[in-house]
Amino acid sequence: MSRDAVHACEDDDMAARARRARFGSLPEPVRVEDLIEERPAVAPDPARFAYDPDEWLVRYCA
Repeated sequence: MSRDAVHACEDDDMAARARRARFGSLPEPVRVEDLIEERPAVAPDPARFAYDPDEWLVRYCA
């Protein structure tokens, strides 16, 4: 084997070790709860639920 071939094999081995160190294992799985963020689209409106369905009785039938 020539000197260049030996250096090429050593370079390939170093590159393989570097790849294995960087990509040798898969990253930790991400939980579904960590992927989802829930926020209200708009601020809650207090007047939205202030409607009294019996109010019309007081206003129009009294």
